Amino acid sequence: MSIWRPGLTVEQLNAPRIGGSMAWHLGMRFTEVGPDYLKATLPVNEFTRQPAGILHGGANVVLAETIGSVASGVLAGHEGMRHVGLEVNANHLRSVADGVVTGTVRPIHTGRTTQIWDIRIEDEAGRISCVSRLTVMTIGAR
Repeated sequence: MSIWRPGLTVEQLNAPRIGGSMAWHLGMRFTEVGPDYLKATLPVNEFTRQPAGILHGGANVVLAETIGSVASGVLAGHEGMRHVGLEVNANHLRSVADGVVTGTVRPIHTGRTTQIWDIRIEDEAGRISCVSRLTVMTIGAR
């Protein structure tokens, strides 16, 4: 059984939810909707690398906070509610110089007013490059 609103698709997540946002301009795209997870990719390129030539830690955080915030917004029972990030934490474990990273978000806690999300970011070989935790608050109707 899915934790997401009924009928949720990758196409719905990619347009217009993140269209026009910073994540969209950096090339982030949702790729998979699972029963209790969402996946999205981010290219490692001239827009997401730091001067040292590796994926910028801030780009990891943009990916993590975006997929966690979107996850809060598409939880079943949260339709029409606004969600804001309260805290984001990221541990950068492995550098990535090129290719694509994939973020997977899963719930730790999905309460009525707060949600806590676990985000794992992996390189193309499936090695974890970053782990993140996002706390989100539901602030009411849109």
